[in-house]
Amino acid sequence: MKLPLEGIRVLDLTRLLPGPYCTLLLADMGAEVIKIESPHEGDHMRWIEPTINGTSVYFLALNRNKKSMTVNLKSPQGVNIFHELARGADVVFESFRPGVLDRLGVGYNALKEVNPGIIFCSLSGFGQSGPYRLKPGHDINYISIGGLQGLNGNREGLLIPPAVQIADLGCGAMTCALSILGALIGRERTGEGAYLDVSMLDGIVSWMSQAIARYYADGQAPKPGRQTFSGEFPSYHIYRTKDGKYVSLGCVEKKFWVNFCEAVGRPDLGEFHLPEGQLQSKVFKEVEQIFVSKTRDEWTRLFDDVETCFAPVNDISEVIADPQVKHRELATEMDYGDGKMIQVAFPVRFSGQKLSMRQQPPQFGEHTEAILQGLGYTSEKLQELREGKVI
Repeated sequence: MKLPLEGIRVLDLTRLLPGPYCTLLLADMGAEVIKIESPHEGDHMRWIEPTINGTSVYFLALNRNKKSMTVNLKSPQGVNIFHELARGADVVFESFRPGVLDRLGVGYNALKEVNPGIIFCSLSGFGQSGPYRLKPGHDINYISIGGLQGLNGNREGLLIPPAVQIADLGCGAMTCALSILGALIGRERTGEGAYLDVSMLDGIVSWMSQAIARYYADGQAPKPGRQTFSGEFPSYHIYRTKDGKYVSLGCVEKKFWVNFCEAVGRPDLGEFHLPEGQLQSKVFKEVEQIFVSKTRDEWTRLFDDVETCFAPVNDISEVIADPQVKHRELATEMDYGDGKMIQVAFPVRFSGQKLSMRQQPPQFGEHTEAILQGLGYTSEKLQELREGKVI
């Protein structure tokens, strides 16, 4: 079966996490993704411990189904090579600070002269314009400015950094993938390429739309642990169990709360689905006492056949072993040299098709010669480029 993005070529200049996660999604869907890496160091993620056969497990997790090519974009010959590649590419994707690629001669304005249909996606923390455009930052900074970090805490106001990079992955990588696919569809209709300015801060503010709407409705800035989905009510919360583990309750609808109360032998609590004031504190204490009476696994077995929104809080080893995760084949072992590692599968199935892990993550510069030979470079020319440290 033909893959959804088969025939689409992506030149990937990104490094570390957000960009490579986006191109992982595109590669899994069949796009030919060519990682363009500096001959001097490549993607920094390659060298971060722990490693398998000398390559970081973090790099291996993000770069299957891709090719790697080394090109020195600070050399005129390297710029010429990149222009040749762009002539036959569909997408160029980068995550440098604004203006860097323009100074090198491989920005959008230069490449659209070579290929008017090129789709050029720039991912940055704050976007290509505005007073913060050149500021450095990481995930925690973007979610702080965007308001999410200020709400990510408990009822006592203690703020806790999220365990997964929300701005990087959700608001950066996923937004880029969505935008690139939209631009590809648009090009099919108009024949025109596009420049995509994706800001992780913009993405976070977009995700905060409900909190912003609530603020405009009542004029009160939301507080951590004081919203429906951040622990305001006993019916939607995290609870500690007898063995020191945790479970989650997500009874947004009253019927699920009533079913929970009946299952734990406290039907009298069923009418207090969304309690407020002193009653809220009282119900919280009642539910806390209920959950510390059994272990997490005992509660999990009890609720197996109850129509309510309950789940154990798993650690990573338990995620991999979870029967639903195993059934969906979300975690699969892949050989890498003499070692093995877990790869997390593409999270969507196309008409029942599981998008395969077709190719191991590439070694540093593994495909440089083959790609250049495809452009007509001879063995003598390749040797000259190597000696000149262009590749």
